[in-house]
Formats: sequence, C-alpha cells, structure tokens
Amino acid sequence: MTTHTLPSPTGRPASEAASDDAAGHRGASRTPRSARFDWLWAAVLTLAVATVGSDNPQLWRDELASWNAAIRSTGDLIGMLGHVDAVSGLYYLLLHGWISVFGDSEVMLRMPSAIAMAGAAAFVVLTARMLFDRRTAVFAGLLFALLPSVSRYGQEARSYAFVVLAVTAATWLLMRALERPTPRRWAPYALAVAAAGLFHIVSLLFLLPHALIVLLRWRHDRHGRTVIAYAVTVVVSLLPVIPLVLLGQRQVGRQISWIKTPHLRSIADVWDALFGSPLIALAVAAMALLPLAWSRGRRPAVELALVGAAPIAAAWVVSQGSTSYFMDRYLLFTMPAWAVLAAAGLAALRPRPLGVAGLAAVILLGLPDQRQIRTETIKAGREGEEAAAVIAKGYRPGDGFVPVRGADSVYMTDFQVEYFLPERVELRDVFAQRSAVANDDLFPVECEQPEQCLGTTQRVWVVTWSGTKNPYHKLPEAQAEALEKHYKLVETKKVHGLQVSLVERVR
Repeated sequence: MTTHTLPSPTGRPASEAASDDAAGHRGASRTPRSARFDWLWAAVLTLAVATVGSDNPQLWRDELASWNAAIRSTGDLIGMLGHVDAVSGLYYLLLHGWISVFGDSEVMLRMPSAIAMAGAAAFVVLTARMLFDRRTAVFAGLLFALLPSVSRYGQEARSYAFVVLAVTAATWLLMRALERPTPRRWAPYALAVAAAGLFHIVSLLFLLPHALIVLLRWRHDRHGRTVIAYAVTVVVSLLPVIPLVLLGQRQVGRQISWIKTPHLRSIADVWDALFGSPLIALAVAAMALLPLAWSRGRRPAVELALVGAAPIAAAWVVSQGSTSYFMDRYLLFTMPAWAVLAAAGLAALRPRPLGVAGLAAVILLGLPDQRQIRTETIKAGREGEEAAAVIAKGYRPGDGFVPVRGADSVYMTDFQVEYFLPERVELRDVFAQRSAVANDDLFPVECEQPEQCLGTTQRVWVVTWSGTKNPYHKLPEAQAEALEKHYKLVETKKVHGLQVSLVERVR
C-alpha cells in the first residue's frame, strides 16, 4: 500500500509533496534508527501521563463494581457474570488475575488500563506512520498521550482502555493485511476483532468502517480474494463473541436501560466528551478536516474519517430503537482515528514551525481539563475513605453495618466504605438476607422484614447521605423504622457527601 504525505494548505506544489513522499519511501535506510522506536516513546509517555496521580482520586462507582467483581473467586465471578455485567466479563477476569498478583490498591487497580492505553498509543503511532509519515506519527503520539480523555480512561479501572487498544490495533492490522493479504496477516486482525468484542460489544461497530475500507480498496484494485478473506476473517473472529452477545441481550434491560434516546444535539455532547475537553474537541475537528479538504493524499484521510465517524453515526441510528447505546465512553475507541487525522493536518502545515505551534496550543488548551478530570470530575472526593476511617476508629467486634441502598444502590455506598476498611474490621451487613456473592450479583438480597434481621446486634454503623440531621436519610422506610424502634443515636459525623452514624441498641 502506498504511503501518502499530505500537501500543504499554503499552496505548496503537489509535485513537491509527491517528491517528498517518494523520498520518504526510498529512504527507509536513511530514516534515523530512533524512528523505528517512535511507538515506544509514545507508549512510555502515555503510560506516565496515565499513572501520574492515579492514587489520588477516589474510586467511583463503576470502578468499585470492577473491584467488587474482581476480588471474588473465579467460580463466584463466573456465577455473577451469568446474571449481570457479562459484557465486562473478560475485563473482570483479567483484573482478577492481576490483583491476585499485584494487590488491589487504587494504583494497581488502574494500572492495567494505563498499560492498555499505552499500547493504544503505540498503534496510533504505527498507523500514522503507515498511512502518512514520521512527522505525523510524532505529532499523533504526542497529541494522543496528552488528550484529557486518555488521562481519564487510562487511570480508570474499567474496560474502555482495552477496547481502545483492541480497535486501534485492529485498524493498524487491517491496513497491514490489505497491504499484503496473507493468512499470517489476517490472523492477528481476527484476534484483535475478537478482543474488541469481548471487552465491549458496542465496539464491534468499528467493523462497519473496516468493511467500507475493504470495499473501497476492492473498487480501486478489484482484488476479490481480499474481500472474501476479510469476510471469512470477521466471521471467524466473531464466533467467540456470539455467546456474549446473546447473554448480554438478556441483561441489557438492567445494564443500560437508563441511557436516554439520543437527539441530534447528543452528537455534539458526545464529541466534546470523547476528548475530555470542549476546546480540544473543537480544535481536533478543525485540524481533522484539513486532510479531507486536500486533493492529493486524501484516501488515507477518508479511511481514517470512516473509522472515526461511522461508528458514531451507527450508534446514534441504532439507539433510536428500544435500547440506547449512545454514550461517549462506549465510543471512545473512535478517538485515536481522530487524533491521527488531526496530527496529519498539523504535520502538513507550512512553514513547519506552524504545525509545532499548533500542537503546543492544543496541548495547552487541554491543561485545565486535564486537572479537572483528575480531581473534580467523576471521581472527586475521599468521603468513602474518610467514612471508613471513622468506622475503623470506633469499631468493636460484632458491630453491624447499614449502608444506604434501596433505590440508591447504584451509588454503591457500601463498596465505597468496604474498599477502605482494614482487614481487622469485619462488619455484619445487617439487612442483607443473602450476600451479593451468594446471590451471584453485585448487590445482596435485602430483608423483606428488616426488624427480624437485626438479630442481637448491639451496635450498628449507618452510612447514608449528609445534608440532613436524620441519620436514616434515604434508607428504605422499613429499615429506618426498625432502627428507630430498637436503637438510639450515639454519634454522627459528616464526611463530605456522607454521614456516618453509630446507633446502639436500647436495653
């Protein structure tokens, strides 16, 4: 496949651009040896950005769900996946193995995602180098590593970084296979497709632009065997994903029924969220349009634009039905294609310092959002840790525990506290008739008759929302009545958004 170098928007002659392109191809031997390792420094930079400060923000509820699932035994985890969160099963199993070796500190829980995002950075550079030139590859590596959304999802204990890695690898492997369509090149592509689907089913939307790229290449060179080879490869790669799709469909009502049907305005909202910064999103859109506007070297730009845009459009259309999948994190895998396109636009600007200045400006634009994403957005606060410290300080063996659940179970207040409790603190979950593990679920089965479940527990730590003097605020009515009837309030302490109350049985 021919490598294309984009002409300058300043009117630089096409023959000069073509000459540079040819020189670049001829000069593989003259390319600095260090250029072969551009993917490595991009991966190291991304890993560093993703890991710096990863011990600071408190785990938010989705990450707590990952932790709760991953600390179970393999058998208990598989049992849970049969009822809930099957679409995250591969990630939970991977994380289970990881923490069995490295522990479950915040840094270690997030480290696999940082490594996956670093791997994605490597493929971003390789793709940019294959389709354009080294300058574009360098710009793409820097831009990708310093996007606020890369920082966020690179330090989040969820599967999204792995999806980005799998899809970015699949895109590079597809281009490589189309360059020389042999079984040895189609095989790793099949593995990448399967991995993407197993890490998140929605990511399989990337197969639409990949199929379009194959058809466009076929229209140009009429190599029918390539189309057949691609179709067979995709079918084979989807075989291990089919059971997950069927299981996921049975769980979809519970998993994502809360996602609203998108409107046209939703596309702009998702676009901003993909990059973690409205200003960067606008800048990337402007830069990504430049390669599409030039007459020469447009094919790789069009192909990357398909990889970035087609899944977003397809997700929007599909989400007009009974179930919506239109979420920015579900479509995060499109972001690397836009990063490469934007880098191509910057790299072709003349004079060359203009491209460097543009890249620096984009990175600086993202600094405020980098800070906000790491501290104030989504994962702000340490109330779970502080609540656990209050309980640990006053704990006595035999104490009970009542977290706010009921309609507010999705906020996983119990996980927020339990994660930070020291091993010596063993609280009895008073109103849990059957534990989450025994229930093969993320949540326990709560007592229908709370008063009967109190047993002889002498002291109970109640954790609910702050902002009120009522220690039982937001507890289900029957649970609050049972506690009020048999216990008296000993002390209450507020820790940001939570309040911890100790109640003692009335003798």
